[in-house]
Amino acid sequence: MLRVAVVGSGPSGCYTAQSLVQQDPDVLVDVLDRLPCPYGLVRYGVAPDHEKIKSLQNTLRAVLEHERVRFLGGVRVGPDGVPAARLRELYHAVVYCVGAATDRRLGIPGEELRGSWSATEFVSWYSAHPDAVADGFVLGARTAVVIGVGNVAVDVTRMLARGATELSPTDMPQAALTSLAASEVTRVHMVGRRGPSQARFTTKELRELGTLPDTRVTVNPAELELDPAYVDPSSLPAAQRRNVEVLRGWATAPAPSGRHRIRLRFFLRPVELLADGDRVCGVRLERTEPDGHGGLTGTGRFEEIEAQLVLRSVGYRGVPLDGLPFDPAHGTVPHTAGRVLREGVPSPGEYVAGWIKRGPTGVIGSNRPCAKETATSLLEDASELAGREVPDDPVAALRAAGCDPVDWSGWQAIERAEATLGAALGRGVVKLPDWESLMTAARSDAPLQGRGEPRDQPPPTRAMNANRQHI
Repeated sequence: MLRVAVVGSGPSGCYTAQSLVQQDPDVLVDVLDRLPCPYGLVRYGVAPDHEKIKSLQNTLRAVLEHERVRFLGGVRVGPDGVPAARLRELYHAVVYCVGAATDRRLGIPGEELRGSWSATEFVSWYSAHPDAVADGFVLGARTAVVIGVGNVAVDVTRMLARGATELSPTDMPQAALTSLAASEVTRVHMVGRRGPSQARFTTKELRELGTLPDTRVTVNPAELELDPAYVDPSSLPAAQRRNVEVLRGWATAPAPSGRHRIRLRFFLRPVELLADGDRVCGVRLERTEPDGHGGLTGTGRFEEIEAQLVLRSVGYRGVPLDGLPFDPAHGTVPHTAGRVLREGVPSPGEYVAGWIKRGPTGVIGSNRPCAKETATSLLEDASELAGREVPDDPVAALRAAGCDPVDWSGWQAIERAEATLGAALGRGVVKLPDWESLMTAARSDAPLQGRGEPRDQPPPTRAMNANRQHI
């Protein structure tokens, strides 16, 4: 049997595990995650009101419940946990599927002011990520500026305009629901430095802004017309052309009335966050224009938007992994077809998949072919990898080193605790928002087979569920 550790239980990690066990009946996969909960950004990045996308957890669940796949939560890999070198001793191969863990910065004055946050921090808070910062995002704010015109920017804009009636049925943590229900934010400006034809949001997400109750969406026709592709969209790909048509409709139709107002702005580049003491009070922006060569140029004309809350949504970036090579220019681990490269040479038994492999691009489904490529490379190397002796069960070695993984039964206990909490609050499932409550729930029930103990291995020819959903 070939033992493989997959570090990360989000889509790229689960698809890697799925591809490995589908392609080879002699592979056992442990999916490790530093959190006690699986699913990665599907649990902690998808907006709580997007139930259809969140249902992708069912697809990932089917992978993690496969008889040759084991979930081990609460396992940190790196200086504060299991060193990468030690992990290589415990498994024939290790696949790192750790995503892009930090946000890109604007690099402008005032970025550190109170009231200035990355969109990821805001998303982590309303998604109950246990590392999320304390409440206080919307406290005292009346106007918000969201910098960026991608799907995450649309998500946080929508959350600021949603009411308690719409958010209560979601799994949003109670503290975030209470805070957003009491929010006095009524104006949200979503600002992009480029034109409407270059915006990164999808049409479905964009249209959703126009369906929010008690909300009006406005755009400035003059800003839209600065984009030559807006004036003549015939050469645009279909997705961008649909976006342009949605924006054109908003620009020409009378805006409905509503308490909340969302204004989409284009060709504006933030140059400074303005301060009132140590708190943000506005954003200074420079008007940009196309330079005729596919880029932008500043015009030297500026405007200011009053704001007590600024959310920066300008992309993600990978961070170096302890013990692995790193390409700082691209924020990825150097590789060839998923094989980690050390000084240009493939490193036996080390692989990458997902954003840490290719950069923060694509949608959830993009991880499937990416993971399959890496799994294929690993299995091509299997005969060489399997010759090395590894422990019969790596969990025993992890526990000896002071790590007590949360197994699948521990995760199921968390699910039950979240259902119980929701029922007590008169809601559906409500997420547990912090490490203490998650770990208490995970340890509350005796595991089905002894937490972290080896499973009985079934016959290797048993197939995965043929009725599994696909993204």
